[in-house]
Amino acid sequence: MGTKNHQLHIALFPFMAQGHIIPFIDMAKLFVSRGLKATIITTALDAPFIHKKIEISTSPVHIFTIEVPTLEVGLPANCQSLHLATSPEMQTKFFKATGLLEPQLEQFLQQKKPDCLVADMFFPWATDVASKFGIPRLIFHGTSGFSLCATLCVFLYKPRLQVSSDSETFFIPNLPDEIELTRKKLPDFIRDGVENDFSRFHDECMKAEERSYGVLVNSFYELEPAYADHYTNVLGIKAWHIGPLWICNEGAKEDKVSIDEQHECIKWLDSKKPNSVVYVCFGSLSNFVDAQLLEIAKALESSGQQFIWVVKKQNNDQENQQDWLPEGFEKRIEGKGLIIRGWAPQVKILSHEAVGGFVTHCGWNSTLEAVCAGVPMATWPVFAEQFYNEKLITQVLRIGVGVGAKEWSRVAVESAKSDAIEKAVTRTMVGEEAEEMRNRARGYAEMARRAVEIGGSSHSNLNALIEELRSYDIAHE
Repeated sequence: MGTKNHQLHIALFPFMAQGHIIPFIDMAKLFVSRGLKATIITTALDAPFIHKKIEISTSPVHIFTIEVPTLEVGLPANCQSLHLATSPEMQTKFFKATGLLEPQLEQFLQQKKPDCLVADMFFPWATDVASKFGIPRLIFHGTSGFSLCATLCVFLYKPRLQVSSDSETFFIPNLPDEIELTRKKLPDFIRDGVENDFSRFHDECMKAEERSYGVLVNSFYELEPAYADHYTNVLGIKAWHIGPLWICNEGAKEDKVSIDEQHECIKWLDSKKPNSVVYVCFGSLSNFVDAQLLEIAKALESSGQQFIWVVKKQNNDQENQQDWLPEGFEKRIEGKGLIIRGWAPQVKILSHEAVGGFVTHCGWNSTLEAVCAGVPMATWPVFAEQFYNEKLITQVLRIGVGVGAKEWSRVAVESAKSDAIEKAVTRTMVGEEAEEMRNRARGYAEMARRAVEIGGSSHSNLNALIEELRSYDIAHE
């Protein structure tokens, strides 16, 4: 130890949800590509998925398995992922269970002695565990610098208290732009002002930010320079923008998909003209009720646009389809629209030249993938920090238009009517405004590629972080 030649060992601890795990895998590969050793701490349930994703990596990423103590909080033993916690009550219990992982993390740090712990924002207690072992803890939020600033300012200044109703607008104080919101668009545990498990947990996460060594951001400086600077210089949080993480490993991902594995939708897109298809997908955690799916179907049909629509519906039987598709819909849209039930190769779809717009829930992974593909967005936030991301997309970057979602909701509700959806789709796809958004988005896509190249901002930020961790390692010998 204590020498320049010592191989730094980074431990990565993602939250148990796919949208959190994927950027951690990309991060692990990135550290390994710089000659560091990386270990991902995960559950036996998620380990095979991670194995599959890292097997194409030239240097190994290690995996250390733990078990979420779900029985202690009244959940089934096999509920080892947020995706399996299917109700708000179960989700609350699941978060409680992950708070009991402390002894297993301690055991790992004692055994493996990593030089740094990169832990998910949802593990606020990990900061104190790391400091017990003299290890710097970096927080990974998996969102934009913009939403980090907005979240922190809403937490610090509590602007929701200045308005008398849920629909009255207020500005978020101390931000570079005038960002207007309503209480309805805030998470329920902040909006209601009632202290409960979630509000206490949120407060812990915010306070851990101040006590941790710093924050890693899956974004790039050129996308949001005012917010990257504001977060560090004004709000006082040390941060490194090192993304877009998935672009750094893009080459490896491409090798993995052989021609015969090519998804049917890619062949379908090959037959379409450039910018002629709108892609509709709401991520792995958003669920819509049948009435809402019906509104989407009507909007897509009446917009006249060609589309690929990813629907999270397990049931394929004819009877079930009638609930959420207009009668004869699939027959009428033949050749013009494609419905994918289940998984879809999103990055490949977005980067296909036929795709000209994206209807999205504004999850940060999806947003960043659209930015990197130069595709404008019709924004439809649901929960988490998605209403902040919408503001970044529509107001700051000006590469999207909203469908008019008005309320943050943990459970699926019907939140947009077909005419509003149709209007947003059309504005994203055709006309002068769509063209301007597309050109701006392509400019950001170009900047994203440059950021991860040697000498680019994200590449340099990662170098600076590694050097700092080396110095820390030597100084604390």
